[in-house]
Amino acid sequence: MSNINLIIEERPRDIGNFMVGRLLPFKGKRMVGPFIFIDHMGPAKMNDRQHVDIPPHPHIGLSTLTYLFEGNIMHRDSLGTAIEIKPGQVNWMTAGKGIVHSERTPDHLRHSDKVMHGLQIWVALPKELEDMNPSFAHADENELPAWTEGPLHFKLIAGKLFDKESPVPVFSPLYMLEIKSREAGDVAIGTDLYGEAGLYILEGAIEEDGHTYGPKELLVAKDSKLCKFRMQAGTTVYLFGGEPFPEERLIYWNFVATDHQHIENAKQRWRDQAFDPVPGETTFIPLPPEPSNLKMK
Repeated sequence: MSNINLIIEERPRDIGNFMVGRLLPFKGKRMVGPFIFIDHMGPAKMNDRQHVDIPPHPHIGLSTLTYLFEGNIMHRDSLGTAIEIKPGQVNWMTAGKGIVHSERTPDHLRHSDKVMHGLQIWVALPKELEDMNPSFAHADENELPAWTEGPLHFKLIAGKLFDKESPVPVFSPLYMLEIKSREAGDVAIGTDLYGEAGLYILEGAIEEDGHTYGPKELLVAKDSKLCKFRMQAGTTVYLFGGEPFPEERLIYWNFVATDHQHIENAKQRWRDQAFDPVPGETTFIPLPPEPSNLKMK
């Protein structure tokens, strides 16, 4: 009997610079564990006149996880952080009570052709940490736990799993695991999982209970403890999830909170430009006039 509870296909969204594939939130499943938002960026080919240029914008109540497969992004934030994100690295920015950041093509790539491809993820904070001070962490690829079992290669991007722990400083029990197969191989890891679990197929295909699933599909498990599947050769998947929160979440534009007042306060602070600015940046994204509220669970 299949352990797949829900299949979510990428939905195209235009974020201004290029199209992304929206995975979460989804009307049938707003969150998977603490994961509240996932975009698959690209792959987008850009010439020497096309760049990623996302001006300063605010966040509250979440951590952002940026993980690139191809391309580079220059990250700047209101803490004074200025760092270039490269493929395989983990950028982990925690907004807490409020942070502002920009994302742009680095100067050294602005006169050449390039590709942008990766995942942009939001992880909601526990209620008691919604108003924590903002922070930033960065992990190089060689700092992430990685190991091989037969034809399968594993990399723990964030959280704890299999008695291993990523250096990324998470704030609730969660995991994000990359699995690559050079040849076909079986994965049976349910006994090590906890909470809710989702599986995103980036490339290749997996087989589960006689069914085959392919790229750009997010599979949500009925029971993470029963998570097992077969990977075809040349497949890359991302297994993620963790313990869900007892409270509902609200999401409004770039703000995540457990109550409306936090959202309203953040909206007014941004209208008033009362968030700390990003050093060196002079523009910003204004609050959308009528963004929609989505009640999260």
